[in-house]
Amino acid sequence: MKRILVVAAVIRRNNLVLIAERAAHQHQGGLWEFPGGKVEAGEASEQALVRELQEELGITPTKFSPLIRIEHDYPDKSVCLDVWTVTAFEGEPHGREGQAVRWVTEGELAQHAFPAANQPIVAAARLPDRYLITPDGMSVSERHQWLTQRLAQGARLVLFRAPSLSPQAYAAEAAALRAQCHEAGAQLLLHGGPERLAMTAADGLHLPSRLLAGFASRPVQAGVWLAASVHDAAELEQAQRLGVDFVVLSPVAATASHPDAAPMGWSAFSALVQTATVPVYALGGMGDKDVPLALEAGGQGVAGIRGVFTRG
Repeated sequence: MKRILVVAAVIRRNNLVLIAERAAHQHQGGLWEFPGGKVEAGEASEQALVRELQEELGITPTKFSPLIRIEHDYPDKSVCLDVWTVTAFEGEPHGREGQAVRWVTEGELAQHAFPAANQPIVAAARLPDRYLITPDGMSVSERHQWLTQRLAQGARLVLFRAPSLSPQAYAAEAAALRAQCHEAGAQLLLHGGPERLAMTAADGLHLPSRLLAGFASRPVQAGVWLAASVHDAAELEQAQRLGVDFVVLSPVAATASHPDAAPMGWSAFSALVQTATVPVYALGGMGDKDVPLALEAGGQGVAGIRGVFTRG
C-alpha cells in the first residue's frame, strides 16, 4: 500500500493539550486524535500544518517545532505521521467541521481512546525533553539533595539507577525518592527487571539492554511507563516488540563513564530514530546544550546524569 503522509499537531496552552474527536464516518471514527490531515502533493509539512489547523480549528499556528515522525501500517491503510508541537497560535480553536474538541492535561491523554498510530504521539506529548538519571555511589542524603536541586530546576522524569545498592537498600530508597518526585510533580522510573516494581511501586520501569531478550511480551501493565536502553537496530526492534513506551539510545557522544564505547554520532542516531516507532532519547555525553541537536535529529530529547539540569 502507498504510504500517506499526514501532519498532526500537539497544541499546547496553559499546560493543556488540545485533542479532537474523529467523525463516525472517518477511518478510525469515534476515536480521539491530534488535529491535522493529509499533506497535499508539492506541499511542505509546515505548510500543510498551517492549512489543516486553519481548516479544522480556525487557528493559525505561529510557533511550532518537530516532535516525532512515525510510520504505521493498518490492515487497510499505511500512514507516516509527521507530528509537530504548537506552542503559539492566533484565533480560538473550535471544531469548524463539527468535530468535538477538548483541552486535557497530559495525564488525561492516556484516558482517551486514540488510533493505534497515535499511541507513540500520546507518549511523546507526555514526555519531557530531558530524562534525568541518578548517579551511583552517593549516600541516601547526598542523592536526596542532588535530586532536590534538579527537581527545583524542572526535572519531571527521573530514573533511579544505583547498581551498587542491594535489592533491599534499593527498594527502601526508591520509596523515598518516589515521594520526593511526586511532591515536586515529577515521575520516578525504576532500573532493572519487573521485580523492582513488585518490591516498590513507582511510575514505571526501565529495562537495561541485557534484559530485553528475556521477555516475549510487555512485562508490565499498561498505564505504567516502560522504557529500555538500546544500542543498535536489533535492540531497538526487540524493545519495540515488547511494547515499550520509549527508549534511550547510546552512546551518541563520548562519555567518561564508558570510555571504551565508540560513540555513534548524531548522523547514526538520526538514522536509527527514523526507524523507531516510539520516542527516543539520546544518551552518552549529553547535556542541556544538546537538547536542540537531539530534537533536530528526530529524538525526544536527551538523557543524562550530571550534564542535564545544570542551569538555574
